[in-house]
Amino acid sequence: MKIGLDIDNVIADFDKKLLVECKKEDRKKRNSGIVNPNAGSVSLLFDWSKEERINFFANNMENFAAELEPRKNVKKYMELLLQEGHELYLISNRIFPDYKYPEKTTKTWLQKYNIPYTKLIFSKSIDKSRECIENNIDIMFDDSVRNCKKLQSSNIPVCMVTTKLNYTHRGYLPYVRNFKELYERVKDMNERKHIILDTDMSNEVDDRFALTYLMSSLDNIEVEAITIAPFWKSGYAEDLTIAEGTELSYQTTLKILDMIGASSYKDKVYKGATAYMEEADDNEAVNKIIDICKKNEKIIIVAIGAITNIALAIQKEPSIIDNMEIIWLGGNSFLSHQNEEFNFRQDIKAVRTVFESKVKLTVIPCRNVAANLVTTSFELEHYLLNSNIGKYLCEEFKNCKKKYYKNSEDEIGSSKTLWDLSAVAYLLNKDWFITEKISCPNILENGMYEQTEGKHEITFVNDLFRNKIYNDYFKKMERYNGENFDE
Repeated sequence: MKIGLDIDNVIADFDKKLLVECKKEDRKKRNSGIVNPNAGSVSLLFDWSKEERINFFANNMENFAAELEPRKNVKKYMELLLQEGHELYLISNRIFPDYKYPEKTTKTWLQKYNIPYTKLIFSKSIDKSRECIENNIDIMFDDSVRNCKKLQSSNIPVCMVTTKLNYTHRGYLPYVRNFKELYERVKDMNERKHIILDTDMSNEVDDRFALTYLMSSLDNIEVEAITIAPFWKSGYAEDLTIAEGTELSYQTTLKILDMIGASSYKDKVYKGATAYMEEADDNEAVNKIIDICKKNEKIIIVAIGAITNIALAIQKEPSIIDNMEIIWLGGNSFLSHQNEEFNFRQDIKAVRTVFESKVKLTVIPCRNVAANLVTTSFELEHYLLNSNIGKYLCEEFKNCKKKYYKNSEDEIGSSKTLWDLSAVAYLLNKDWFITEKISCPNILENGMYEQTEGKHEITFVNDLFRNKIYNDYFKKMERYNGENFDE
């Protein structure tokens, strides 16, 4: 990959040095101190005029740049990226009047700290889009919210590198907080993903959409297993026992794999728990999860039902968390003030087990996040009716809606959410989601979250880009128009 990196506040710890020097300068001026604590850049913290800021930078920036220190672990991870075959393009807008000799100043500093790179580029303006396009940059890392938004508008993949000042200004931007996370993001983009889908397939229609979405997106994905999660009395499905629901989900999964010409995957489907964690026995899904995690360096589990199977696997073999990442659709956002969500409330002990295990975990809340994936029969029929699987999904969608509306005709203007698409979409492209790292909440007996400080971190999704997800899904589903999946 060709990776673009800004210098100031991405490679160099620019704000740290600048804050020290601005405080010195402020004492010479009016000694007002910091008057705008929520400003997005250091110079705007103080009550300086625009002219004062321009003159200060023009007279001092080159000297400051020579005295900057690298951000933590920059050299280590840049060397790793180069060793793994990536190219590193340093793209900076160190330009006049702040810099009279930008190339000399920058090269001297890079040599001082033995910072490795492929190419050094100076943009002709604040907007780096032109340089990114000319050099075929696959992703650009920058600390400026404004620069990131300009790059986004030019359809250049971008990720903001946060600082103490720009974090609250990141808006709808993907971000990393340090070079370790930057390295992990590049690795995640570049590597082939080995995954397990854990699904209560016949609980609700959205699982069927999620399975077809996943199976149409296998360019860099290896499906190691599809495990069947428990469900009971969902309101959409018939009044089934958990064992009956598990069997029905298993059969429905096999049916869909046949319909899309993916019958070779049928021997990767495993029945899971037929009771919740308090009463569950050992089962083939739990043992398969453990076996797969032991054989692979990293397994991503996309969980779109009760999280029972995964919790049982962790309880039986705790060491597998070192090789496991979980993307779970479950619970609600902290804005909802209640957690009466189906995937969550079915097995609160399982939720608590997974959260407390310290496994790498991303939570996609149903409300008020996945709930944005609302659609209608009209939209689905417009895009999906050209294939047999599409016709099947449209019919199942209508049937599910009828059950929701108590077997009456659809209400005028009615719509429905395909919740489970969110977890597959997050696997495919995290840039379609707004996330933050939070201290792992406690799970109370009533199922509510209790926010904490200082515990291990989990990733919590706060929002998603509905249109980007559906655009990708409908385009992917075109492959089923008369084609055989296995050919």
